[in-house]
Amino acid sequence: MSGHGAPTTDATTLDATGLRVAVVAASWHTTIMDGLLRGARRALADARTGQLLEVRVPGSFELPVAASRLAGDVDAVVALGVVVRGGTPHFDYVCHAATTGLTEVSVRTGTPVGFGLLTCDTEQQGLDRAGLEGSQEDKGYEAAHAALSTALTLAAHGS
Repeated sequence: MSGHGAPTTDATTLDATGLRVAVVAASWHTTIMDGLLRGARRALADARTGQLLEVRVPGSFELPVAASRLAGDVDAVVALGVVVRGGTPHFDYVCHAATTGLTEVSVRTGTPVGFGLLTCDTEQQGLDRAGLEGSQEDKGYEAAHAALSTALTLAAHGS
């Protein structure tokens, strides 16, 4: 985990008052997901976000369809999930499908999608990024900040 060159992710510097945000979160790896969700909620609260809708889906593969369905009704979507590499190609298929799907949702709808999908070789890597006590990073917070920041940028430019 580098973090070198990362932009500032202090959501208190954003004023997202009135923005409608959906958080779509997978259900696998409960401890990691709980941390990601807490981080996203904290970023949204720091930015004074208006309406918040949380939706849980079974796994990371289901993130794009839920994000797609919600994107037309909100100003930003935050997608949270974790995939841990195993001994089969399943990891590669799920990571590729979820990443491509979330990108497609954002481009097709024009709704920013904060990318909080952790793709890890080990569960410890997920724990290190989940914003838990002792974690080195808080990817839930970062994904929410990115979605809000992009939504605000687009709104400022009439998009």
